[in-house]
Amino acid sequence: MNVGVVVILRNADEVDAAFKSAYDLGFKHCQLICWNKELFNRETADKVLSALKKYDLKISTFWCGWSGPTAWNFTEGPQTLGLVPECYRFQRMQELCQGSDFAKMINVDKIATHVGFMPENPSTEHYRSVVAAIRVVAAHCKANGQSFLFETGQETPTTLLRTIQDVGTGNLGINLDPANLILYGKGNPVDALDTFGQYVMDVHAKDGFYPTDGNNLGKEAKVGEGKVNFPLLISRLKEIGYNGTVTIEREISGEQQTIDIADTKKYLEALI
Repeated sequence: MNVGVVVILRNADEVDAAFKSAYDLGFKHCQLICWNKELFNRETADKVLSALKKYDLKISTFWCGWSGPTAWNFTEGPQTLGLVPECYRFQRMQELCQGSDFAKMINVDKIATHVGFMPENPSTEHYRSVVAAIRVVAAHCKANGQSFLFETGQETPTTLLRTIQDVGTGNLGINLDPANLILYGKGNPVDALDTFGQYVMDVHAKDGFYPTDGNNLGKEAKVGEGKVNFPLLISRLKEIGYNGTVTIEREISGEQQTIDIADTKKYLEALI
């Protein structure tokens, strides 16, 4: 295993600076996140490739965002996030396929996203229609020689496993975000590995607390200060044969974010 950090691509003018920030903190690996589909082009790809070479960095996974509203809570989230809401589904399917094409330009073979609050009941037309939409995107990724990864959090481990089996394209995996399982109250990340561990292809290092009301997610925390048992999680990942990147994601901003990322890097490297 190796330790990486999230790099966010916001606009074409900041490509070099985005990767330099990872380099300055001593990282060799990163996960690239982009919500701006206007950047899914050859010109931006060439800038990314140049920066990767310049700073000797490797991208583990391209995390692809999509357009439209986002509400990271329990009340509006099911109606706004991912491929689940029917009113945004077709547009987002196209955007994820465009993201896959962009990832191919930058030689990345794993695409991740949040597909949304997957329906729990597999007998409904709603569930079957979401599975069909995921299958289209996953097939596009497969044609590009890529795996399609579900970031955990908005569904139970069992629902995620069922979805992977039902989509059935053979190129599906999981971007395990241990904090999200806790923030959404969906499960314990260590125990979840018993259910879907064989599909884990990338891992976020993020921490947090369980929800304390029925409307809002739990609170994110610095790694080692929340409810994720990272010593046990790293040990369990080793047991199941995971040898990829553990990518630090600290969802705050400013100087404290940089301090927390540097501290977390040392903490994880000691565990690994």
